[in-house]
Amino acid sequence: MGWTVKLHRRVRRRVPKLPKRVQTALIALIREIEESGPVRRNWPNYGKLAEYRHHCHLKKGRPTYVAVWEVTDTEIQIVEFEYVGTHERAPY
Repeated sequence: MGWTVKLHRRVRRRVPKLPKRVQTALIALIREIEESGPVRRNWPNYGKLAEYRHHCHLKKGRPTYVAVWEVTDTEIQIVEFEYVGTHERAPY
């Protein structure tokens, strides 16, 4: 059984406005999390922010785009993306 990935309401509204390259990277990240779980050490600048909160870079350079997600339920394996956007506004 894989992980269920949800997008916060703000993330769902922001995704269509992101550059295509960032959208593609986000889709790849979501697929990896669904298959292998929330810990993605193979992504650039991956880091654990708290016990159940993670982040990584989707695009390096200027501007840098990041994704922040949190494990909301470990038993039924649910992950929710809280933020996707530029590094300057990231909530960490």
